[in-house]
Amino acid sequence: MVAASLKQTKITILLSVNAAAILIAGVLIAGAIWLNGGMDFRVVGERSDEVSETIDNPNLIDAAGNATDQLTDSQKSYVTSVHTVTGVDSTPVPSGELWGEESITIYQTANYDICVGGGLADLGEMYWQTSNTDVISGFYGSARTWLGYSSDTCRFPMIKNTGTTTITAGTYDGTRRDSIEVTVVEPPKLKWEYEVLSLVNQERVRNGLDKLAWGDTCAGAAETRAEELVRLYSHTRPDGSQWSTACDSPNNGASYVEGENLVVGSSAVSPETTVAAWMNSEAHRANILNPDFTKLSVGFYFDPSTKYQTHWSQYFSNF
Repeated sequence: MVAASLKQTKITILLSVNAAAILIAGVLIAGAIWLNGGMDFRVVGERSDEVSETIDNPNLIDAAGNATDQLTDSQKSYVTSVHTVTGVDSTPVPSGELWGEESITIYQTANYDICVGGGLADLGEMYWQTSNTDVISGFYGSARTWLGYSSDTCRFPMIKNTGTTTITAGTYDGTRRDSIEVTVVEPPKLKWEYEVLSLVNQERVRNGLDKLAWGDTCAGAAETRAEELVRLYSHTRPDGSQWSTACDSPNNGASYVEGENLVVGSSAVSPETTVAAWMNSEAHRANILNPDFTKLSVGFYFDPSTKYQTHWSQYFSNF
């Protein structure tokens, strides 16, 4: 960013580690950085959940990677209310079976848990098996309750790659047993990025604000920032510079405002869960509902070989 182009530019930066973010008590405020008119620079530290290896005890971690609390009931409720629970439809299930349909499709981000169908409940202990471990290697012993799934009837799949596998499940008492074909496909990157913009605009309209336009100027910066989160989860870039250096504001002497939201992890597995996480954080919500912003660029980067797998960035601006 060119110093000569700044006039009382205000930058707000926000950070969370997963889909249901909590604001850490306390706000760190850096001193004003005077660059030809001044720049107010405010840093907000935040935390959220990251699913552990067992998923039975999902922890919250702060920006430094320190484990803290578990998700609160209110956070789980908020994300559930935004994310539509599915994975199978409500087709009536024949006696002795577990699914009314023969096949389903899910994204590689594991946007859904795999659940038995038809509103079945009280099945007792169950086993879950997969025929192709190169696609779905197995299941966590529970379900993502904060996305609205019941551990009694759903399992969180460990997805390794795209492709097709047959899932077989049954009750240990032998009363029900069934198989379903599950096809795993790559997430639709560009479509999801524009869906985040659409969901953000729904929140803005609901709060009496103008919609944001797609930010072409900083679109590349949002993509870059999402990819950089693999190497460093921070508003500081891997080269040590600040996040705002990813997109240069026009050098015309006008005053500009910029902001960044970040979220990573196995709860931010779809546009709905991602926006729900940001809206459930007071500080991230403030960026989404900031009347000074007119543009939004969204970056999404998915790499199943990395720690968090899903990486999202929002770059707000008025240019």
